[in-house]
Amino acid sequence: MLKVPRMLALKDSPLLIARTFEELKITSTRSTVVCTAKGKRPRYPRVWKTPKRIGTISKAAKLVQSIKELSNVKEEVYGALDTYVAWELEFPLITVKKALKTLEYEREWKRIIQVTKWMLSKGQGKTMGSYFTLLNALAEDDRLDEAEELWTKLLMQYMESLPRRFFDKMISIYRKRGMHEKMFEVFADMEELGLRPNVSVVSMIGDVFKELGMLDKYEKLHSKYPPPKLEYRYIRGKRVRIRKQGQSNQVNNDIEKHNNVEPNSDINEDDISEEDSDVIDDEQFNQDANVTCMEPEQISDESYESMEPVLDV
Repeated sequence: MLKVPRMLALKDSPLLIARTFEELKITSTRSTVVCTAKGKRPRYPRVWKTPKRIGTISKAAKLVQSIKELSNVKEEVYGALDTYVAWELEFPLITVKKALKTLEYEREWKRIIQVTKWMLSKGQGKTMGSYFTLLNALAEDDRLDEAEELWTKLLMQYMESLPRRFFDKMISIYRKRGMHEKMFEVFADMEELGLRPNVSVVSMIGDVFKELGMLDKYEKLHSKYPPPKLEYRYIRGKRVRIRKQGQSNQVNNDIEKHNNVEPNSDINEDDISEEDSDVIDDEQFNQDANVTCMEPEQISDESYESMEPVLDV
């Protein structure tokens, strides 16, 4: 026979059930711990103390101060630098770089040469920035032979990957000392390697051509490397490229002045009338006002002309 399951029946009264439930609730609340304070748990102070960490800026300042008090003897400076690095687990390259920047700002060229050569002797910091700092310091300290030796070594070792600023630096060094032939040699190396000179280099080479009376090469130089027609200006916080004014006929004017030289042909700036100056100021103000609506993408980049050697060295 099939067994029919019986229905559960409540044998106890509802009052008894409610009473037992209250007893259980009371007993359960007694076993839990309620924290009345809100937030994080209180922390006890640490027993140990951590030493104060010194940053690279203060380390660099300490290194500069320890070096400046020494004499110019090489062994003494190298010994102080070795003592400074003796307890370091790794070579403090960042600290030394910041110390070099501080010395460069203070124009301590002898110290820059000593620190850079010591760093390179340790096999550290062999970057183009370190070599350029050393080259600049040697030139400023009137050690032209060592600067030329370093330049020749870098040019032979990193011929195709040498940055353009090294060429610009050597041209400016030779320009200050009136060494025109070596200027032309460095400029010819730039053209052979396909490096486009900047405006300052073109102006320096052009000035030398004018001083030597080579107007044909001066005209050829500026026709190959014309001055940029665009320049960057910051207007209302935006970087905008605008067109330059009055530079298209500069080469022709220089050639005409050189060919037609008169003893009393100098023009003073005081001869310009006030009305003409006011008109020029109004035109410049209108141009600046119109440029504010111009975006950088609206003006296309200049197309480089065909590369043709200017100098025959």
